[in-house]
Amino acid sequence: MALRPPPSPDRDDAKDARPVAVALRYDGGQDDAPRVTAKGEGQIAEQIIALAREHGIEVKQDADLAGLLAAVPLDAPIPIEAYVAVAEILSYIYRSRGRGAPNGA
Repeated sequence: MALRPPPSPDRDDAKDARPVAVALRYDGGQDDAPRVTAKGEGQIAEQIIALAREHGIEVKQDADLAGLLAAVPLDAPIPIEAYVAVAEILSYIYRSRGRGAPNGA
């Protein structure tokens, strides 16, 4: 999941003030790459983030990644340009939970 942080104080761009959230799913036995399962801006983004936190799902802030993933259609795999950034996030999550990546990936 990615989200756009609030704008810097010296900017007056209302669009940047709206949070953006993108939820991903990855099943190594079924998917070739993580897929976009939910996305939204503003209040929808806040609901996605709240639901993730309620269910113990990690939330990672990365404005550039959120912008890239927000353009991906729902249930579509992430683009190749996002592989490294998403792999780093997944690796961090697996390590923080004290387990290795699924299927030895």
